[in-house]
Amino acid sequence: MKKLAVALSFLLLSSHAWALDVAGVNVAPTVSASQKTLSLNGAGIRTKLFFKVYVGALYTERKVTTPAQLLADPGEKLVRMSFVYKKVEKKSIVEAFAEGLENNSPGVARSAEANAFLSWFAEDFVAGDTVDISLSPDGTVTATHNGKALGTVRSPALVQGVLLIWFGEKPADGGLKKGMLGNG
Repeated sequence: MKKLAVALSFLLLSSHAWALDVAGVNVAPTVSASQKTLSLNGAGIRTKLFFKVYVGALYTERKVTTPAQLLADPGEKLVRMSFVYKKVEKKSIVEAFAEGLENNSPGVARSAEANAFLSWFAEDFVAGDTVDISLSPDGTVTATHNGKALGTVRSPALVQGVLLIWFGEKPADGGLKKGMLGNG
């Protein structure tokens, strides 16, 4: 029994050792999405006018270091936004997503699927909130806010467009892009 307790203690300690702290947010080393375990690819901080808005983390099945690798990778992906700013109005997030789509995927930005995606974000975000955006190889985009389902849409073009918000030629935040690609 003592050996079991020691083994469990070691296991618990080793799992915490791999956790990453970014701006006071404990970034998990793995997450589950679509019945798969995804590994942390990288994380960074989204800033706006010198304010820390959220910690962004990219989870993938395989490590990627460039946008081209990310977009070509056929595996599951998840972008986690862990908010650290006291309050971010829904309007600000929707505008930022819309701008990211327009800057990097103008054809997708005007689609019905993009409009549906943007409509999911109907509440303000406060420090401690988590938004997960899951992107599946079959073209499914799913989002949750603090574990509550916001919506699902199937559109391979939207999957690419959503990824390009963070990883396109004109990302929302270049430092966050580098961090989430593990280059920060």
